[in-house]
This record gives sequence, C-alpha cells and structure tokens, in this order.
Amino acid sequence: MRSNSSFFLRWGSLSFLAAALILAVVQLTAYSRARSNYPQGMRIAGIPVGGLTQPQAAERLLTVYTAPIEIRYAESSIQIAPAAIGFQINTEAMLAAADLQRTSQPFWNGYWDYLWNTRASISDVPLVAEFSADRLRAYLSQEVAPRYDQPAAPAQPVPGQTSFAPGAPGLTLDVESALPLIEDALRSPTNRVVAISASRTGPGRPSLENLKILIKQIVDLTPFDGVMGFYMLDLQTGQELHFGYDQNNEIGVQPDIAFTASSTIKIPVLVSTLKNLGPSLSEENDALALEMITKSENPATDALMNRIGAERGPLVVTQEMQALGISNTFIGGYFYDGAPLLQRFDTPANQRSDVITNPDAYNQTTPSDMGSLLADIYQCAQSGGGGLTALYPEQITQQSCQTMLEYLKRDRIGVLIEAGLPEGTQIAHKHGWISGVDGIIQNISDAAIVYTPGGNYVLVIYTYHPVQAVWEPVSGMIANISQAVYNYFNLPTQ
Repeated sequence: MRSNSSFFLRWGSLSFLAAALILAVVQLTAYSRARSNYPQGMRIAGIPVGGLTQPQAAERLLTVYTAPIEIRYAESSIQIAPAAIGFQINTEAMLAAADLQRTSQPFWNGYWDYLWNTRASISDVPLVAEFSADRLRAYLSQEVAPRYDQPAAPAQPVPGQTSFAPGAPGLTLDVESALPLIEDALRSPTNRVVAISASRTGPGRPSLENLKILIKQIVDLTPFDGVMGFYMLDLQTGQELHFGYDQNNEIGVQPDIAFTASSTIKIPVLVSTLKNLGPSLSEENDALALEMITKSENPATDALMNRIGAERGPLVVTQEMQALGISNTFIGGYFYDGAPLLQRFDTPANQRSDVITNPDAYNQTTPSDMGSLLADIYQCAQSGGGGLTALYPEQITQQSCQTMLEYLKRDRIGVLIEAGLPEGTQIAHKHGWISGVDGIIQNISDAAIVYTPGGNYVLVIYTYHPVQAVWEPVSGMIANISQAVYNYFNLPTQ
C-alpha cells in the first residue's frame, strides 16, 4: 500500500510542476508579446497608445495631428490643413521617447509585475512638433482675411442735402490675437475647433470724389451761374480737394483761378505784420491788427503796411508771399481812395483766358494760394515747423503764428463759412467781399481754418459773378458748402 501511495504522490508532484512550467512558459510568452507593445495607460502627445505596436501608434498620431483644424470666423467655418501653415509633428522623436519608457524596466522585473498584475509607473510623452508662426500669420493675412473680412461701407452723401447717410461698420481679422489660439488647436488632439476674433472697424469716410459731387450739387441747386473756386485741405492727412466751377461746369485749376482777394488779402498783411513788427506787437499795432481782421478796416491795414515798408509796404507783403512760393497772390497798392498802383503783376493765374473773373489789379489771390498760406500758419502754430519758420527762422516763431490765429479767430460775422458750422465750432478765418459805388457785389469770399472733433481742415471759397453776386443765394451757398465739408469730417453714427 505504501508503494502505491508514493507512486501517485510522485506523479502528482511531477504533474503539478509540469503544469506550473507550462503556465510559466505561456505567461512568459504573453509577457514577451505585451512587452513589444506600448504599456496600457501610455499616452503619446495626449493620444492613448496602450497595447499598440510602434507602427500602429505612429499611424494614430498622424491620423489625429494631420487632420485639418477648424477655425470659425465671421460666421464661416474654415478648414485648415496643419501642413499648409507649417505645423508638423516629429513622430520619430516621440516614439523613441515612448520606446525608452517601454524598455526601461528590466525584463524579469517586468515579468514579475506582469504575473502579479502590477502596472509599472509610466509618464505621458509630450508632443514634439515644428510650427511656423510666420507661415500662419501669412496664411491668415493672405488667404483668410481677404476672403472673409467684411469691409466697412463708407458714409454716402444724401442727394440734395448737405449731410451724409451713415455707413456700415466692418470686420477685420485680428491676426495677432488669433495666432496663439490656432497654435493651441494645432497642438491639441481633441480641441481642434477655435473661434477667432475680429476687430470692428468704423464706417469709412466718403471719398473726396463723393464730397466733390455733393458740393457741385449744392452749387447747381443755387441760382448762381458765376465762377467758384474751391480748395479744401485735410490737416491730418494732407489730402486736398481743389476744383473750379464756371456756369455750372467744372474747369481746370492748373494754374489756379485768379480772384480779387478783397479783404482776404489781409491774411498776408497779418503775416508780414508779425514778421516785421513782432513777434509781440505794440499796443498800437495790436489795435490796428484787430481792426484790420475783425472790422476789415482798410485805414488800419494801410497803417500797418506803411509801418512794414513805408511807401512800399504792399510790395513788401507781396515779395514775402512770393518768397513762400505763393506766386499768384499780391497787393499792388494801398487801400485808400486814389492810391496809386505801385506795380502791375502778371501771374500764371491772371494770364488765363479760358475763365473771366476780372480780378482787381490792386490785389489778387487764388483759392490754393490762400489755402497754402493758412496751412503754413497752422503748421507753424502747432509745431513751430513749416514754410514760414523755415524761410524766416529769426523773424517768425511758433508764438507769432499762434498770435496770427488768435486774431483770425476773432473774426466773427455769423455768415459764409461760419454760418455752416455748429454753434461753438472754432474757426480762424478772414472773409471778404466788394461792393461797388452802386452797391452791387460781384465777389464774395472766405478763407478759414476750421477746428472740429473729426479733424481740422482748411476751407477756402471764392466766388465771382460778372453782373451781380446776389448776397442771399451766394452767401447761403457758401454756408451750405461749409456745412457739407463739416459733415464730411464729422460723420453721423449708426
């Protein structure tokens, strides 16, 4: 009986050992296969790759990171391929880092953990990728923005009025703020949709051509068939609008149109006064300058010119204007009755034969000449620069020009350009018109610098009629033109 028991015991033990050995071999084989794949729980660039082979993991990475991202802009969805904007993942580097983790644990230690179902600690492999912010910036600027931006619609003139209808705002892609948002989407395996913002742009100012059309309409609706010279200068941008109108037809302004300067010639006289008698005027000269500008007193003007250059005062004023490049402007004699003509001046403007304005031989100018002079005064007063201080650095200072503008700001008449401005608008100007002995007016003019919230500008308007420039329609026309220009600079909000 003992021998049988020992026999069975031996064979049972051997069977147990054989089964254990077979189980160990099976487990070892399974572990060896599992070890050749990435461990469970492993992530590469945020993508689960546990149980995958290296080729399978590479395919999954490429599937996710080469898929287009979606950007949402201006109510549109735009698909962008990462390669098109310079984004490319470094698959080899990431797989190499994952392989290093996979094989870092000794084989038998790993086998032991496998048998006891103990998971080794693993860490995620971060994304390794190349990215070109410059290529993305260029793509957004050259491909996306031109197609999907919504340009602002400029305000448009209202036919038959002096106002402008409001324009519509636009949307402009904010490229710089979009860059980090899109880069984040490129680097994310899941959040690959991004909304990018736009800058809201205000309605644009109408074109100068539209302003010109509006001004022509104002003239056409006025019972005036004489000659008008118009000059406007945007003091912020340097843009000009300059044209002539004769019997309701546009005429050229190269050279410009000569007009009788009338009292607007007192602006050049004021400049010469501050140059030669300033920069601070004596009490007596100050009183004369105020009378010349605010009351248009001719005796005060004659007195100042006499102090500038004795009997040749008007010619001194003219020479100083010509030195500034204001070549069509002159004063050839004093204002008092019977004053002799000191010199006759031929200018490019008064030699024109295609337009008749019968300019006075004693004083003449053009809209662009007077506009240029006012712009020089403004620039000098603002910064101390410009033509006046460049030509006369020792005699004309920033303070001189500021004083000139203070005199011109005190010319308050409530008509012409001033009448077209809202209450309280600051204006520095000099008006002028001439009444003959019979009381008939043929010339009405105004030259101004206008200060507004939407921008400062020079506005000069000269008119002439061979028979009579009837005051009411012509002065009203100038006021309406002034209002239109003001509205151009100060557009209504939507």
